[in-house]
Amino acid sequence: MKIIADHGICEQHGLCFIVDAELFPLDDEGKIAIGEDGVEVPAGKEDLAREGVSQCPVLALQIKE
Repeated sequence: MKIIADHGICEQHGLCFIVDAELFPLDDEGKIAIGEDGVEVPAGKEDLAREGVSQCPVLALQIKE
C-alpha cells in the first residue's frame, strides 16, 4: 500500500498531518512532503493511512493498494 500525493492541489490544511505526522510529513510551507513516487505505508499503519487520506478536503491524497 502506498500514499500518493497531488502537490498541485494541496492547500496546506494539514489535516492529514494531524492524523499521523510520520505518514504525512509537511514541508516548510505546510504542503504535503510525499515524493512523486509516493510513500510505502508501514505494516500496522494502514488504518491511519486511510484516515489521513480521508481527511483531505481537496482530495490531494490517494491510497494505491
